[in-house]
Amino acid sequence: MNIIGIIASQRKEGNTAFIVNKILEGAKEQSAETSIFGFADLDIKPCRGCWGCHKSDRGCVIKDDMQKIYDALEHADAIVLGLPIYMGQMSAQGKIFTDRLFARFSPRFSPFFKENAVKQKLILSFNQGNPDADLFKTYIDYTKQMFEMLEFDVKEVPVVTGLRNGPAHEREDLRTSLKDFGSALVVYP
Repeated sequence: MNIIGIIASQRKEGNTAFIVNKILEGAKEQSAETSIFGFADLDIKPCRGCWGCHKSDRGCVIKDDMQKIYDALEHADAIVLGLPIYMGQMSAQGKIFTDRLFARFSPRFSPFFKENAVKQKLILSFNQGNPDADLFKTYIDYTKQMFEMLEFDVKEVPVVTGLRNGPAHEREDLRTSLKDFGSALVVYP
């Protein structure tokens, strides 16, 4: 199984990076092949809304590092998307990634439009400073539904809370539970 991790944060060694890496670590322990993309190391522009991906067979017309992710998505069985919550919703980097999926999920390129296409598995991992896991539940549920409409098979939506009180890497309770999500991703039907 081939799994890609996407860290939708500018912080190379922040909470989101720790969470995505731990989930991937659990998947590796089940013999999955993994790779990771972090926005801190990528130059990805926002979608222009130009519809160029619908007007030709070239895909997205913006030539930036999102092309690397598009290529990886073509070969991925599963995705771990790490999304920090800023101002009640996913980070700007998460929104840019999501908007740029438009080129991949347009009728010309989407697996959704291929007969008997296999849905890619997805773990949507959110993290927030606030300790109340239900505080942004409406937004998290909406985001899950949006990815399901894009024909992803959303397996888990872990929400790591209370990060105002200390970084994720200092929380022993997270190490095992995050790795368990990655392990389960490999063995899910």
